[in-house]
Amino acid sequence: MLRRELLDVEVAFRGFGFQESDDNVVPVLFGDNFEWGVFLQEHGRRFDLFSAGHTHTAGVEVRVWASEPPAAEGQWDEQGEVDFETTTGNVAVWTMTLGRSDHLIRLGRPGWWRVRVGCTGREEVARLTQTEGIAYGVEKYVIDFWPRAWLR
Repeated sequence: MLRRELLDVEVAFRGFGFQESDDNVVPVLFGDNFEWGVFLQEHGRRFDLFSAGHTHTAGVEVRVWASEPPAAEGQWDEQGEVDFETTTGNVAVWTMTLGRSDHLIRLGRPGWWRVRVGCTGREEVARLTQTEGIAYGVEKYVIDFWPRAWLR
């Protein structure tokens, strides 16, 4: 593992995303073409996540690896993998209401990356956001980035 970061991400309208830091090279910016109900959706130089809770703060652990990491142990409520291309080596976090976060994930180099996402706490965050209106850190994501061995 090269880097590990813990983030609090403000989820609104059940969505948030990660996209290439240089917005000028992203074909469709976050929010557009967001697919309701699709846990992990790949787009050009961007990927979106669909949360089980409408509005809350999710705990997100981002890990950057030099090569493919071992599969995470434990049970996931949801999981998936996508390809991701970056032209700068930097990834911005986006939310539906706040737009682009000030936080930048530094992958270390541009190119093609593989991304694996696992999530827990989905049932509980759905319940809490419906009954109490808020939740903090109940839904948790682990997002692994590692370089692809091939180019598209």
